[in-house]
Amino acid sequence: MKTNFIDHVRICCRSGKGGAGSRHMFRSRSVTEGGPDGGDGGRGGHVIIEGNKQLWTLLHLRYKKHIIASEGKAGSKSESTGAQGKDQVIQVPLGTVVKDADTDAVLFEITEEGQRMILTEGGRGGRGNTHFKSSTNQTPRYAQPGEEGREEWKTLELKVLADVGLVGFPNAGKSTLLSVVSAAKPEIANYPFTTLVPNLGIVDHRGNKSFVMADIPGIIEGAHEGKGLGLRFLRHIERNSILLFMV
Repeated sequence: MKTNFIDHVRICCRSGKGGAGSRHMFRSRSVTEGGPDGGDGGRGGHVIIEGNKQLWTLLHLRYKKHIIASEGKAGSKSESTGAQGKDQVIQVPLGTVVKDADTDAVLFEITEEGQRMILTEGGRGGRGNTHFKSSTNQTPRYAQPGEEGREEWKTLELKVLADVGLVGFPNAGKSTLLSVVSAAKPEIANYPFTTLVPNLGIVDHRGNKSFVMADIPGIIEGAHEGKGLGLRFLRHIERNSILLFMV
């Protein structure tokens, strides 16, 4: 079954390489070979994740597996620092949990609008030759290369942040209730597990206020052991403010 609700993706984050330091030596009309004046290289671009309350799914990342930031620019004369590489920012729904794809360790969670975290740091820029001038070497011709960027795989898992979560056995009427109190149009049928992904609806009430209601797929006894639709959808009730049990 094809669905636009994607709550689990694995992405490759590649940060930018740092720019090289400059080996430039000062020159002017009166000075043909002066001391070092090479600037530092710019930092490589970060891969950054940002919370966006307008998003409800990770669908936009399903086919964009590789997130690549730009390299930093090299330093130049007059101790000028190279430009930083452009950061690559990916936006995700609130409730997105970020894990190390290799160890499955939880790194952090995005829970607020505009919250930003670095997924993969860009490489540091190399130091220019001005840093290597000493009493024994007044004209160093060495500068550091930029630090290599990193390539890291991350797992993103979405835990729906709803105000009210509808919980119950299959065919308990959760989807019907959601369709009545909101404009959501979940599939409704007389067979188990009609709802295969969480459905969300906005419920309006007095005072021009509203709240988000989530129809969680049917949960049966032993779901925590993988029965029915299993553990995958149990996480969607973790962040609900209120759970409404339908029997």
